[in-house]
Amino acid sequence: MTRLILTAALAMGASALVAQTTFVIQQPGFPLWAYGYIQPPAVPQDWSNRCPGTRPRDCDRPGGLPADTSGALMKLAGSDRTFTIAQITSPYSPADWFPGDHPPMPDIVAHGKEASGFRACAICHYPNGQGLMQNAPVAGLPVDYFLRQLEDFSTGRRTTADVNKANGFEMAAMARNLTPAEARAAAEYYASIPFKPWVKVIESETVPRFTATVNGLFMKADGNDTEPLGRRIVELPISTRETNLLRNPRSGMEAYVPVGSIKAGEALATRGGATTVECLTCHGKDLRGTPVAPPIAGRQPSYLGRQLWDFKLGTRNGVMAKAMRPAVEKLTTDDLMSIVAYVSSRQP
Repeated sequence: MTRLILTAALAMGASALVAQTTFVIQQPGFPLWAYGYIQPPAVPQDWSNRCPGTRPRDCDRPGGLPADTSGALMKLAGSDRTFTIAQITSPYSPADWFPGDHPPMPDIVAHGKEASGFRACAICHYPNGQGLMQNAPVAGLPVDYFLRQLEDFSTGRRTTADVNKANGFEMAAMARNLTPAEARAAAEYYASIPFKPWVKVIESETVPRFTATVNGLFMKADGNDTEPLGRRIVELPISTRETNLLRNPRSGMEAYVPVGSIKAGEALATRGGATTVECLTCHGKDLRGTPVAPPIAGRQPSYLGRQLWDFKLGTRNGVMAKAMRPAVEKLTTDDLMSIVAYVSSRQP
């Protein structure tokens, strides 16, 4: 669907492209919260053709990470290391606060490839693979599944329904840039690290007042004000400073979900219904994965929500998309929200 919209827009010129892009994000039911929006962007950008080859940095949205030119050394509780903000956010050698938490990183994970604009995997997914709401949790994914996703990214079978989401297209260019040996090294590395409990799911009618970064990370605003949650999930760092500034790979997230959504999601995930089929058949009774499907228990609800919506729109159309189709083709936005609230509340 998105490809058809973009093709038509390109034929009509740049001004029409913005209008069509806006339509994609503003279409009925689009789960804004899953893609990191409080409101649809006033002037969305199309990143789908910014990095069509193998230079991922062309799709690196500027202004997404904190900047500090003071050179002050930062400390983190539990770590004996110190880093400046520039070192913490270095695209080709990001800070590793806790090297004892993971095996030695392959070069592609720790440093990427500066000559071709390939940022280190650890800058987004963390050295331990836990990830954030705006990217993906990759720790503990089976090697074969990991490699299949890289292939789907590289061939265009996996993309994002939101053409304003720059890192989705950067990931595709990364996949095209990788050699088979580099891809396998990254897959085997992250597969060797168990995914740890990361998200505290909280049923609530309100949520702390929050803002959003340009890369789609929600952050608590200053003060103690709250606002109505409504029919959405709001995923926030437990500590804004430790996540957004220090990039602490041990500091997780909390997700505010509507009251009753976990129970509703449990019914859909375990028994299915008129709009979906049960998740347990493929993902296992504990949702920790099977030979045919990846582990999903306890993973970020924003990430899970995006994947269900991308499957629904057909922008995720890889080898296993047919298996997901019965689960998503009739899925309502409320169903989607309830399912990911329940799945994220499970122990990984």
